[in-house]
Amino acid sequence: MISKIKNALKTLQRGERGITGMETAIILIAFVVVASVFAYTVLSAGMFSSQSSQEAVYAGLEESRSPLSLHGFVVGKTNTAATDLDYLIFSVQNALDGEGIDMTGTAGGNNVVVIDYHSATEVEEGLTFTASQTGWGDSDSILEPGEVFEVTVDLTSITETIDEYDTFTIEVKPPRGSVLKLERTIPSNMDKIMILH
Repeated sequence: MISKIKNALKTLQRGERGITGMETAIILIAFVVVASVFAYTVLSAGMFSSQSSQEAVYAGLEESRSPLSLHGFVVGKTNTAATDLDYLIFSVQNALDGEGIDMTGTAGGNNVVVIDYHSATEVEEGLTFTASQTGWGDSDSILEPGEVFEVTVDLTSITETIDEYDTFTIEVKPPRGSVLKLERTIPSNMDKIMILH
């Protein structure tokens, strides 16, 4: 009986070969190499994608920020009878450190800043304006950090009469960045010189 059991066990063990430790190690190393190549590919694609996204975000922020900001009040000057707004005077400063803006007026025809007028009934693009430096500065036409320029916009080319209770928008468009919008309403009692809110 014991001999029969031994023979049966020998028959079961024939033809069955086990996996050695070396073969197992080779298979595991192959899995690790394939997984690391796949992980490197995924990480590289992710890093490239995030870098492209970061560049797009920074470019969008640079374009969305206005390089100009209002400094002080917006003053309106009327005609001699104080019945129509003829000039708008306001001061601007550089909102972005290090980014100079050429504030050359329209007199020479080589201005890069454009000023537009919008109301409920009229749109006038490319208004005539002058800009001069006030206070501290280096006396050139470039608005640099720490400098202030006074801008005088000529509204006499506008065909509509701008008088009591009229609301209008002045858009100052620098060559780069977003537009500086000044929306103002004429008060009920017009003076020759008045601060507009």
